[in-house]
Amino acid sequence: MTETATLGGGCFWCIEAAMKELGGVRSVTSGYAGGDVATPSYEEVCSGSTGHAEVVQVEYDPEEISYLELLEVFFKVHDPTTKDRQGPDVGSQYRSIVLYHDDEQRRQVEGFLERLNEEVYDGAIVTEVEPLETFYEAEEYHQDYYEKNPADGYCQVQVEPKVQKVREEFAALLAE
Repeated sequence: MTETATLGGGCFWCIEAAMKELGGVRSVTSGYAGGDVATPSYEEVCSGSTGHAEVVQVEYDPEEISYLELLEVFFKVHDPTTKDRQGPDVGSQYRSIVLYHDDEQRRQVEGFLERLNEEVYDGAIVTEVEPLETFYEAEEYHQDYYEKNPADGYCQVQVEPKVQKVREEFAALLAE
């Protein structure tokens, strides 16, 4: 039995690669959510006119990794204090967002953010928390982008440091 988490924190290539490092993660799919246009294309989302964020859907086994552990990793590999920006990526499509699938996920993410605000960021978190309405899978060339293009300049400068951070800081959660 698996569960699904939907998370957005900048370019989906970064979050996808980081999540794929974790044990208990069965699949990670890049896509778009949180907007108001049906079946948006990458170009439409990048224009900022659809309201969508670049997100990933993480299918995971809760017996091996918890939703809170996924959140812990997610909030370590992106900056939840910058509105509509992660590194060189600027626009509402790169916002920090957690799209919950049920009331339990909503409760957990709200509690997690409250603790993070108090203990780490002193109230500066801008992460949006919304119910997931519709997830649109991104085009095939976006799926497994880091795995397929490790020498790509963006991957070397933006994705690789996030993957390394997961490997170093979350060794106990890594896939074997």
